[in-house]
Amino acid sequence: MQHRIIVLGAGYAGAIVAGRLARRLRPEDVAVTLVNAEADFVERVRMHQLAVGQDLPPRPLDEMFAGTGVELRVARVTGVDVDRRAVTVVDANGAGELAYDTLVYALGSGWNDQGVPGVAEHAHQIAGRPGALRLRERLAGLPAGQPVVVVGGGLTGVEAVTEIAEARPDLDVALVARAGLGDWLSPKGRGHLRKVCDRLGITVHEHAAVTGVEADRVTTADGGSVPAAVTVWTTGFAVHPIAQATALEVTDTGRIVVDGTMRSVSHPDVYAVGDAALAKGVGDKPLRMSCASGVPMAWQAADAVAARLTGGKLPNTPLRYFNQCISLGRSEGLIQYVTGDDRAVRAALTGRLAAVYKELVCKGAAWGVANPVLGPSRRRPVVRDAVRDAEREAAREAAREQAAPSGVADEAGAAGVRVPTGSLVPDGPVDSTDPGIKATA
Repeated sequence: MQHRIIVLGAGYAGAIVAGRLARRLRPEDVAVTLVNAEADFVERVRMHQLAVGQDLPPRPLDEMFAGTGVELRVARVTGVDVDRRAVTVVDANGAGELAYDTLVYALGSGWNDQGVPGVAEHAHQIAGRPGALRLRERLAGLPAGQPVVVVGGGLTGVEAVTEIAEARPDLDVALVARAGLGDWLSPKGRGHLRKVCDRLGITVHEHAAVTGVEADRVTTADGGSVPAAVTVWTTGFAVHPIAQATALEVTDTGRIVVDGTMRSVSHPDVYAVGDAALAKGVGDKPLRMSCASGVPMAWQAADAVAARLTGGKLPNTPLRYFNQCISLGRSEGLIQYVTGDDRAVRAALTGRLAAVYKELVCKGAAWGVANPVLGPSRRRPVVRDAVRDAEREAAREAAREQAAPSGVADEAGAAGVRVPTGSLVPDGPVDSTDPGIKATA
């Protein structure tokens, strides 16, 4: 009987897990099913390009995984029952259920309006393709001289505002940031970012917290306002709400708590990767939501699943950062080198060379997803004893979890983690999320 592995979500992390498992395990031993709501792979790191009118090549998932042994199921996930080991989905044929032996949860995240009044009604977002296409249509019809405001001074906001300003120099483009412009960067990085914003004519409002969004403006905490015919909201991400509705141990924001192998700390037959998981890197610092985090998490999870099924050695590769790659339009870029725990160091690469570097990184990530079984590989047989050992280990860990003293639950609650039903810690607030489109705090 084949071991059933279901991967939920075919973003960077989920698609890489599915492809890597296909390279590691024999198809006669395992059945790998990849479930995704869209038929195409979406290069999420390029949504700001899509929004300004650039065309991205289609990447059909069925073509990418043809001949790999991975079964693609185009369907929307509506629920996960970790006790019954079942996933409910809805596709063109209606509702259905998929049973699993091992689950890899990679449903990612959507935009987060942070509970700010008016965002859901008036702001645009680029967390996914539907939102980017709506913004694209709006910008295409916007007359010259109209004000466009990007709210959020992080990586997404910086890339969006520079892309818009470069593509539409006839618009009045502004950035509103809660902190200083590029305050997480090195002095060289900050200086280059400011120079590019000045050259592109971007008005930067620093240390300004947005408290409301209206059809023609955004309001700030100091009582001021910034005119906006179009507002683009990039203040962070919120995860898909399905995990928080399960018995999985999650944080108060709904991210699944995992160990160093990306396995759920409460349900050992469940793994989580990408934005959906709370994993720790160097110095036990949580990894940020990003492609830079999701790809190595996917490698780690796939290798761990394969090792446990084949009796191999578990991966023990530290998850660390090397740089932050930032596009500043098509002709400028910024590569900020960082420590393993993502703190900026003095060195930074800027200008055209940095733009080429960033483009190569994006192309490399997409190539890796589009060619899931290329490269050196050895498909190992599943060892039934290893499977039984893994199941016994899972049962023991589940028993230990149920027998954990109240002090453990109290400690988890203090750390902002929701423990499974039956603990002494109340659940955290539940995000109300339209999958892939928006989330509210």
